[in-house]
Amino acid sequence: MTATADNDAGDLSGEGLPRKKFSGKKLVLFIILPLVLLIGAGAGVYFSGLLDSLLGKEEHAEEQAAEAPPADPAHDPLLNPVFYDLPDMLVNLNSTGKRPSYLKIRISIQLSKPEDVPAVEHVLPRIIDNFQVYLRELRLDDLKGSAGMYRLRQELLMRITAAAHPVKVKDVLFKEMLVQ
Repeated sequence: MTATADNDAGDLSGEGLPRKKFSGKKLVLFIILPLVLLIGAGAGVYFSGLLDSLLGKEEHAEEQAAEAPPADPAHDPLLNPVFYDLPDMLVNLNSTGKRPSYLKIRISIQLSKPEDVPAVEHVLPRIIDNFQVYLRELRLDDLKGSAGMYRLRQELLMRITAAAHPVKVKDVLFKEMLVQ
């Protein structure tokens, strides 16, 4: 009996009492939900821009705008785009019938800077060769519709960008395209 008396005495001292734990519902309700709400409110305030005035970002942006040199309108690519006309190309298309099909195309490319024109002229034979090889493998069905024109434009842009690598070519523009 003394052993059970010792156990009863130990339980009364508080060391053996089971500690009450939070249930799952209480944990979610009192800890996780307020934490998620605080994080969501903080993100909302940050992305809405209300926090910028408190952090001084407006002043920093004004300082950067004041320190930036004024844009030179002569070198602005939006106001003065640089175009370079490639020579006319006439290629026979890949056709399965007895009658051959031809493509006559005039292309102009848009460059990012006027200083790039001599670099393009220097690699012009490589550009024309890349175009000729690609255009000769086209079929008449490849050129049909606006989707065909878009694919042709993207492919030519990729090829001219690879041929004139350091030069930044912005766009390929079709001046004339005749399929016969």
